[in-house]
Amino acid sequence: MLFLDNTPKFLFFTGKGGVGKTSVACATAVWLADQGRRVLLVSTDPASNVGQVFGIRIGNSIKTVESVANLFALEIDPQAAAQLYRDRIVTPARGTLPEVVLKAMEEQLSGACTTEIAAFDEFTGLLTNPQMLRDYDHIIFDTAPTGHTIRMLQLPGAWSGFLEEGKGDASCLGPLAGLGKQREKYHEAVQTLADPARTRMVLVARAQHSSLKEAARTHDELAAIGFHQQYLIINGVLPEAETLHDALARAVWKREQAALTSMPEVLHGLPTDHIPLRAFNLVGLDSLRHLLTVFAAVDGANAADPSAAQTLPTLTDAPSLATLVDGLAGGGHGLIMTMGKGGVGKTTVAAAIAIALAQRGFPVHLTTSDPAAHLLETLEGSLPDLSVSRIDPVAETARYRQEVMASKGKHLDAEGKALLEEDLRSPCTEEIAVFQAFSRVIREAGKKFVVMDTAPTGHTLLLLDTTGAYHREIERQMAHTGVHYTTPMMQLQDPQQTKIVIVTLAETTPVLEAAGLQNDLRRAGIEPWAWVINNSLAMAQPQSRLLQQRAKNELQQIHLVADQHSQRWAIIPLQAEEPVGIDKLTKLLNAK
Repeated sequence: MLFLDNTPKFLFFTGKGGVGKTSVACATAVWLADQGRRVLLVSTDPASNVGQVFGIRIGNSIKTVESVANLFALEIDPQAAAQLYRDRIVTPARGTLPEVVLKAMEEQLSGACTTEIAAFDEFTGLLTNPQMLRDYDHIIFDTAPTGHTIRMLQLPGAWSGFLEEGKGDASCLGPLAGLGKQREKYHEAVQTLADPARTRMVLVARAQHSSLKEAARTHDELAAIGFHQQYLIINGVLPEAETLHDALARAVWKREQAALTSMPEVLHGLPTDHIPLRAFNLVGLDSLRHLLTVFAAVDGANAADPSAAQTLPTLTDAPSLATLVDGLAGGGHGLIMTMGKGGVGKTTVAAAIAIALAQRGFPVHLTTSDPAAHLLETLEGSLPDLSVSRIDPVAETARYRQEVMASKGKHLDAEGKALLEEDLRSPCTEEIAVFQAFSRVIREAGKKFVVMDTAPTGHTLLLLDTTGAYHREIERQMAHTGVHYTTPMMQLQDPQQTKIVIVTLAETTPVLEAAGLQNDLRRAGIEPWAWVINNSLAMAQPQSRLLQQRAKNELQQIHLVADQHSQRWAIIPLQAEEPVGIDKLTKLLNAK
């Protein structure tokens, strides 16, 4: 494997959700540990599933992976990190400052801005802590899906620059209180990230047009912030030997080969490794050790012999996506949000639902909060009652800055305006701007259908955290006024106004993560309305031996979703052709 040659101290695995970053990162950690290296595996994904892969609980402190000598793991939990950060700032003031001042400090430190700063503070500590650098030969980062990762990697430079320029009067002054002392550490983190001798960035993608396009975009964004030496892994490539007597496998293989042939030019020059699709689920130590082994060709006799095919149970009575749309359409308007792990097909499902509602004559606004989403490419067309948009963090931040300057800055003198502009250059400003855009979308759902394709789980939970913090602040302010009010969180909690559709694959890790998401939503008072199992091989009835084994592995997960996790559910079979364009998305609704 090229990406393992002369492995540096730090390895980052990033890419679009669902491409297998966690599996590759975990397999790499095991491989290096098996070579006798001391390895720390770190997840920076707010919805980490590293613990699920190893079958252990990890959490926000370094744990020994007992089954692998020399391997240790850590999950940076943004909420736990934020609490530690708050304690570090507020605790020294207890007994010294009045209680009213302490409460004001805690309120300043309660938002998503503090969560972001605290998580990245831990992240930069791993890059610069001398003891950590002595204790481990390699530190491997399994990162959040691309958009969130780019944000994390930009932060050391963003905050370093913000402090360097003396921006001390930020709107998130509470969170900033602990940053000044960290200036030198952030500078050192920036230097480490930019040094190819110490840090290697590995882009993980699938042999799919959207995934490779996202990898190319990520390459350019990483290069812009100093990551010029990158590696590429194409994961889960279907072997040609599996296509001999299976039309579905042949169609999938052709689709993958076409994507590889036409992949963006910027990726062609990168050192590239291909990892074949495996029949087994990538959970457990044996599976991880096999993932990076040299691929032995499938036994040609069995692959080519139709008699070697298994008989899979049929799922003809399983509900289709169209049955869910019947229930969604009943209210005539409302917010429909597709949520789940990256790569499970949230964008596809959201687009199909929006098309079905628009075709019934309802006005529909299809939007996304996912930085890596490609709604227009998925639709490849338009409908009279369907509008499409994207919550673009850059555009929303610019809009928010303009609004604040026009209102708060209207009567300020030149010096005051200059200070306000500095305040608005804080990296926290983006969080506020995106939340405001999210709130506007929620309000719009009072008059029409709004279908929102959300970012992968972790990023969505952080957005919901911001929504919850805003709700608590409004409750506090309005507690004794007697005035009626409605917050975005109250609308999300109202099942008549909001319906959450959890999208998953019939695989162990996506279903576990979807169940975890459902629990997180319930703790916030939000009850998911339905589950959708996407790209099911068991529904598609393949003839390929490898695909049949994967289909067989799906059955247990399908039963878990149908019998334990969901109030209502639907299943979509894997399609021979990629479901892009209005006609193919319409066919997806009744696919069996």
